[in-house]
Amino acid sequence: MFLVDSHCHLDYDPMAFDIPGTIRRAHDQNIKGFLTVCTDLAKIPAVTAIADSYEDVFATIGVHPHATQNTLADQELYSLLVKEASHPKVIGFGETGLDYYYTHSPHERQKSSFKAHIKAALTCDLPLIIHTRDAEEDTIDLIKTVGKGKARGVMHCFSGSSWLRDQALDLGFYISASGILTFKKADGLREIFQGVPLERLLVETDAPFLSPEPYRGKPNEPAFLVETVKKLAELKKVSFDDLCSKTTQNFLTLFSKARMSCV
Repeated sequence: MFLVDSHCHLDYDPMAFDIPGTIRRAHDQNIKGFLTVCTDLAKIPAVTAIADSYEDVFATIGVHPHATQNTLADQELYSLLVKEASHPKVIGFGETGLDYYYTHSPHERQKSSFKAHIKAALTCDLPLIIHTRDAEEDTIDLIKTVGKGKARGVMHCFSGSSWLRDQALDLGFYISASGILTFKKADGLREIFQGVPLERLLVETDAPFLSPEPYRGKPNEPAFLVETVKKLAELKKVSFDDLCSKTTQNFLTLFSKARMSCV
């Protein structure tokens, strides 16, 4: 069974300069599925064009919390998201969510954008890719109140608390492991991942960010995903192959639009 990088940014440098090479190196590591994630409405043409160019690449559409200050108003954003989701290779919304660690966008503007994404996800029956940092309670509250118990998705690049893990799992969300899991000082995070059931795990690079050991300090790329999977398999006490199979099955379960077109 192959691996899927459930969250990368193929339109970002340096990968954007050599997407064929990036994908070839990943294929050499048996990584044969990629979700390139949108962070700004202006990037929709780029991410969808990349997905159109490669059979095993899919895309999302959305506005990162940092970019919400300068995006469309709520109803306009919702309408555009629903319209763009008709693209055959668009399989989810995001990354969206809340980030109170930085102050790139006002909190209320982030909330309004997040609500529009949740509503679009319900309308289109597509999953959410959620970024949350220092905003756990508000993130869960909006998923519950706006999502009405029907929203589904993944907590991307999870580095939150055990409370957030448990709340997300109770809501049916998946938890995604990134290269952070391999960091030497990430013992607390590794302990939190011990409480994530295998059937709710995804794996990602968030490339070009957060390169795992032993590649820290270098731009990340999908080929490096194997290092995170090795660490996670060790942590969960399962074989590397079994974890590959399980996380790929989980990806195709959550992102069912991809399953219908690629496997």
